[in-house]
Amino acid sequence: MSAYKIIENTLNLKDVRVYDTVTDENGSDHSVLNRRETAMAQLKQETVKEAFKDWIFRDPERREELVSKYNLLFNSTRPREYDGSHISFPGMSPEIELREHQSNAIAHILYGGNTLLAHEVGAGKTYEMAAAAMESKRLGLCNKSLFVVPNHLTEQMASEFLRLYPAANILVATKKDFETANRKKFCARVATGDYDAVIIGHSQFERIPVSAKRQEEFIQKQIWDIADAIEDFEAQGGSRFTTKQMEKTKKSLEAKLEKLTSQERKDDVVTFEELGVDRLFADESQNFKNLFLYTKMRNIAGIPQTDSQKSSDMFMKCRYMDKLTGGKGVIFATGTPISNSMTELYTIMRYLRYDRLTDMSLQHFDAWASTFGETSTGIELAPEGSGYRARTRFSKFYNLPELMNVFKDVADIKTADTLNLPRPEAEFHNISVKPTEVQQALVKELSDRAAAVSAKAVEPNVDNMLLITTDGRKIGLDQRLMNSSYPDEPQSKVNACMENIHRIWEETRGERSTQLVFCDFSTPGKDKFNVYDDIRHKLLQKGIPEGEIAYIHDADNEQKKKELFAKVRKGSIRILMGSTQKMGSGTNVQDKLIALHDLDCPWRPSDLEQRAGRIIRQGNENKLVHVYRYVTEGTFDSYLYQALENKQKFISQIMTSKSPMRSCEDIDESVLSYAEVKALAAGNPEIREKMALDVEVAKLKMAKSSHQNNIYTLQDKLNKHYPTSIKLVESSIERLQQDEKLAAKTKGEEFPGMEIMGKRYFKRDTAAEALHKLCKGIASFIPTDLGEYRGFEMSVRLSDIYKMPEVTLKGTFSHSVSLGDSPSGNITRLNNALDKIPERIATQQERIESLRKQVKDAQEEVLRPFQKEDELNAKLTRLRELDISLNMDGKIRSEEQPEAVAAKSVPDERNYLIDSAKRKLGGNSFVMDAQKCRVYSGDVLEIGEKYAVQKISHSQGIIHNLNNNPELLAMIRTHEKDNICVTYDNIGKCSVAQKGNGQEQEAVSY
Repeated sequence: MSAYKIIENTLNLKDVRVYDTVTDENGSDHSVLNRRETAMAQLKQETVKEAFKDWIFRDPERREELVSKYNLLFNSTRPREYDGSHISFPGMSPEIELREHQSNAIAHILYGGNTLLAHEVGAGKTYEMAAAAMESKRLGLCNKSLFVVPNHLTEQMASEFLRLYPAANILVATKKDFETANRKKFCARVATGDYDAVIIGHSQFERIPVSAKRQEEFIQKQIWDIADAIEDFEAQGGSRFTTKQMEKTKKSLEAKLEKLTSQERKDDVVTFEELGVDRLFADESQNFKNLFLYTKMRNIAGIPQTDSQKSSDMFMKCRYMDKLTGGKGVIFATGTPISNSMTELYTIMRYLRYDRLTDMSLQHFDAWASTFGETSTGIELAPEGSGYRARTRFSKFYNLPELMNVFKDVADIKTADTLNLPRPEAEFHNISVKPTEVQQALVKELSDRAAAVSAKAVEPNVDNMLLITTDGRKIGLDQRLMNSSYPDEPQSKVNACMENIHRIWEETRGERSTQLVFCDFSTPGKDKFNVYDDIRHKLLQKGIPEGEIAYIHDADNEQKKKELFAKVRKGSIRILMGSTQKMGSGTNVQDKLIALHDLDCPWRPSDLEQRAGRIIRQGNENKLVHVYRYVTEGTFDSYLYQALENKQKFISQIMTSKSPMRSCEDIDESVLSYAEVKALAAGNPEIREKMALDVEVAKLKMAKSSHQNNIYTLQDKLNKHYPTSIKLVESSIERLQQDEKLAAKTKGEEFPGMEIMGKRYFKRDTAAEALHKLCKGIASFIPTDLGEYRGFEMSVRLSDIYKMPEVTLKGTFSHSVSLGDSPSGNITRLNNALDKIPERIATQQERIESLRKQVKDAQEEVLRPFQKEDELNAKLTRLRELDISLNMDGKIRSEEQPEAVAAKSVPDERNYLIDSAKRKLGGNSFVMDAQKCRVYSGDVLEIGEKYAVQKISHSQGIIHNLNNNPELLAMIRTHEKDNICVTYDNIGKCSVAQKGNGQEQEAVSY
């Protein structure tokens, strides 16, 4: 791949990939990813990026121009702070007192625009929304509020609303209200009734359509946007694959538009616009995160391009509410606003501040991403858990302070460290268990299946990565999920969890403390093995009463769920098992909770946070609680916890009360806990080393960045600050010297006379009295002309600091004198000020000497290199070696024999090695040395784990050329006179050794 292509891809926010054309047995050509060349090209791409960053800020004028433009666009806003302490909340229950953060959040909703309540789980967002709705109506800011909440929380939301405002007139939707026969009647009630609030479920909200005309306009706008994107992409020579994908999306939108325009209009359907709603509250808004976006980026993890119908519906309704209310009618609430992907931050801005994005020309994702984000390629565990792969993901954010200023314009962020809620302290326990022989064999089979799917050797309807992923999660949880006839291993994580549950149950029998068990997989079902029933059966055998164990799945309606939660809060049910979806948000059973068990790993960090939010919550009688997380080493658990780590890195930077760093690369404490779990599950020393190096390199890069920023600051001072300061001081000295000459003319005279307000005084006493009398009445900070003394013009004003009269003697320089209560003493003060001009000149001369010394020191400092540059380069080199080694060899299993490994790898290695060697050595022929090396296909020799190509003769010129081309991935050494052996060392190093007089010389590495 050429440098031009690498730069072009980089400018277009794409990673680089190298493909080989392979002809199959039918004569058809296929493109196959060259993993080795791709790894090398991506390293070059990273080098280009780093070099560009260094170059762009190297020139002071260019740096000043870019910084000024950036500050004007993005760094000219300070987020508004809201104070709700003055709000009285008429009609609110006197038994409830809102916390300070709740009143401030309500003020944000009332006085600001669209708002995101991004408050910690359990911070009281329900009361905030209810109070904001009631206050908005009381103040005439809205007429009718619509609350959209998860389906299972409608009645709970209504209960909390009425508890806060007992006299509120609210309408709550039930399942029957949205049946076909009843929906029209319910919507008519909403449209005609004067309600303080209407509460409906997420799915019910989606079933209230926007008018057909507005849908047509919305879809047509999408078609125009994607058509423009296709045109721009083709003009830039974008890949045909991406263009096809965008064309496919455009056609689906056109088909949707055609279907919409051709269908019969039903005039009796009540539309969203006809409900009369002018304030929209959406609880658990993370459920609407999958909003469509268009991008020319390709195959980038972390940028979902799927379109959720309910998200598109919400976006249409938000845009309507913006038009109706001027951008002040939509309130989102969630404890986990960034739940899975970095693009969710952009999505929130589109929902709530679309006009602001447009004003900044960031309404298109690529523009937003290029301003604040960057893709990065790293080595990750493969999904099947047995190897590693290179993965490009949108995982870095830059310019975070400015991004957060824009985001906080809409987001009201409150984290646990700022709220100081009365919550219990949590102790986390990571329980790691070894895989069984059966699990190891099953994981090995997963790896083979994944390789077959990747090579398209199996039809998608027979096997695919989704099936492999599902089986991988089953294997990590319990091997019996793959086949119920497999043995029940005593050391499995299911049994480890069961033992902990029983131990804690026994220890807390007197207090009747309770426990939650979260497991999203293998939920209860008839006629099949599942983890729930297995744990329950074993706990019953250990003596736990059947009535003290319950499943959340048994509570299949709101009434049953209410009764179940009441029993858990009382301690009559002491063990409750369920999934994140059913037992996450809205489950308030924290009263006696002592322990929580995460038996499996969910997909999203927000799911873990929602789980923990059930026990680390105000209202828990226990001061210390325990959270157990279980992993099986060497299984899919490793991949899942790695995925959580990648997602949590960014989320921890956004959802913080602290000032964000310039870039989102540092690792948060909560991220380290995920990384620790991943390391326990990985069980691989190389991945452990890579994780440690990642942290060390990140710290060194931060130190280097700080060093470079210091250099840039010094350069700016050398170019602007110091020259300007020296010039000002030199000018001051010159003017002071002129004043010194003027003052010297009257120095020593008893009293040279003074002019005050046009009258000349020749006696010191009378002049002093006149000056004192006049200045005593001064009450203005603006200078008033007085007259003249010793050749200097006099003015007087009230001093800013001491509020005392201050006289200024002005020659070519100004000399200020504060007056006192003694008239005669004031004359002395004036004389002293003029007589001390030589001292001021000396001070200025010392200052200019200091500035010149600072210039000299800065000039030396600018040339000083980063002290830890060698350490950084060494660790970067080792990190790249690990990246290449893990990526290239990730699929090779340790239990295979070396011969089998070599045989599998030879064709790939041979082609790469021979091509590389021929390019560097002028394309000469090669022969083999069969005595010391194993021969493969007459081309490649195996030496241990390495491969060799031998050339018959050489000259000093060839050795010299190799020294000048260290990018050759080979080792050159002599093992017989007049022979050169070229050995690929698989880690990106070039070594040269020459042999003279029968002795080998020391190798030189590059």
